[in-house]
Amino acid sequence: MTAQPKNTSSLDRIQENWLAARERRLLNWICSRMPPWVTPDRLTSLGMVGAFMIFTGYVASNFGASWLLLAIAGYFVQWFGDSMDGSIARYRQIERPSYGYFIDHSCDGLATLLILAGIGLSPFVTMDVALVALAGYLLLSIHAYLAARVLGEFKLSYLAAGPTELRLMLIVLTLMMMVLGAGPGLFGALSGFDVFVGAVGLILILLFVIQTLVTGKRLARAELHDS
Repeated sequence: MTAQPKNTSSLDRIQENWLAARERRLLNWICSRMPPWVTPDRLTSLGMVGAFMIFTGYVASNFGASWLLLAIAGYFVQWFGDSMDGSIARYRQIERPSYGYFIDHSCDGLATLLILAGIGLSPFVTMDVALVALAGYLLLSIHAYLAARVLGEFKLSYLAAGPTELRLMLIVLTLMMMVLGAGPGLFGALSGFDVFVGAVGLILILLFVIQTLVTGKRLARAELHDS
């Protein structure tokens, strides 16, 4: 026998990041006060608007660091739309598990591309380094989607950090860009921002490798036990 996937409506959501409990209370409070015309699809669209704001802010920072304020505002818009679309669907019990899972995570992939492409097109981080971070994030996302298929578990956080913590980290990074500017590189051709973003990307890739090995061993034991 092989491990059978669960339907997306019965996935076990594993969220162990630092801010998860406080964020969930805040989101439930907002859901209870949200007018009926605010629908999950509109919130998903709002999240994508936020991602385009982030992209535009980083690219426009080539003309002035004050444009980074647009990127910071975009992070808050993107957080609101991305966090609220599924939350309000669950709160109102109007979930469409397969549709919601597909659209939400497709938009997540596009939003991540826009954010890191924008960072790579800014004067602060080279595109090569931004692509390493993008590869790491997408690899870890692939692991989460595969684990949902074979284990019925959807892991939303790693090392006690999830999407919200990553957004906060990027907001702090963006504020540092505004304060420090795009000066000469500290390590040859690489700036301090390059080193930071590249290190995060490498950590994500390492997490993907470790999680792949752990999940592979878990599946092997399960199938050996069932055979």
